[in-house]
Amino acid sequence: MRLLVTGGAGFIGSNFVHQTVRERPDVQIIVLDALTYAGSEASLAPVHDAVDFRKGDITDVDLVDELVAQVDVVVHFAAESHNDNSLRDPWPFVQSNIIGTYTLLEAVRRHGTRFHHISTDEVYGDLELDDPAKFTPDTRYNPSSPYSSTKASSDLLVRAWTRSFGIHATISNCSNNYGPYQHVEKFIPRQITNLIDGVRPKLYGSGQNVRDWIHVEDHNSAVWAVIDRGRAGETYLIGADGEHTNKEVVEAILELSGHARDDYDLVSDRPGHDLRYAIDASKLRTELGWEPRYGSFRDGLAATVGWYRDNEAWWRPQKDETEARYEGLGR
Repeated sequence: MRLLVTGGAGFIGSNFVHQTVRERPDVQIIVLDALTYAGSEASLAPVHDAVDFRKGDITDVDLVDELVAQVDVVVHFAAESHNDNSLRDPWPFVQSNIIGTYTLLEAVRRHGTRFHHISTDEVYGDLELDDPAKFTPDTRYNPSSPYSSTKASSDLLVRAWTRSFGIHATISNCSNNYGPYQHVEKFIPRQITNLIDGVRPKLYGSGQNVRDWIHVEDHNSAVWAVIDRGRAGETYLIGADGEHTNKEVVEAILELSGHARDDYDLVSDRPGHDLRYAIDASKLRTELGWEPRYGSFRDGLAATVGWYRDNEAWWRPQKDETEARYEGLGR
């Protein structure tokens, strides 16, 4: 099998590449990444000789067409994905998430290439904190930020191209990923690296917002289950029953880092901050036979804390600029 992995130098994409090289040595991989601030060739350094890396933008029609013509499957991770950044400047999210996805869809239509689209549970909006419901593939879209609205748009483009033009495509909407190679602007690595630097973690609002967490290796094993066994035109939700409040997550990070559980500060809440996400992954589990590898969120979190502690050379170049940006926002 020959794969084109878009966004393969970013967080989830680079972990997908590592996992594929390790577990499927017969798969040939081309990585396409624009190397924006959230992507780094350093994330691919351990597998550099096993992949064909191409620096470029998914909105580049000629480059995308050239690469799609060479592969059997496109796995589309590339996206602008940080909510705070989308509130400050929505245009990069429109350009990458909508126009970039359109460019890829037109290329796979021309070449008859299989397409898997990675998306987010944020397209569904949020749930009330006391609501027992979870998101399913039939949940109505209700995005609440420029980021989630552009991801919702990209999902709808994939569905339209599948129905209108008959492309062979699948979609997965995942809960919040965590693990190695995640940019330090994101919630979990920011708290871990702050503690390494002797800085107290910060929580938006009261810390009661709930996210459904999944280790990136579990997410990517689910992506392979969809590629291998998923039905064309179907949407699969990826989650590992990892619902925790932000307060619980910070307290667990503090404990795993040898600090008191209450050693954090509260800061003003983010505009439009979604209350709760929760994934019903029963379709993935029953139809495709997928199960997560990590037995608990705490096990995955302990491994993640250890990774950031042992890989300061990877995240240190990002840290000062990230914290300066947050300081300007008062967060």
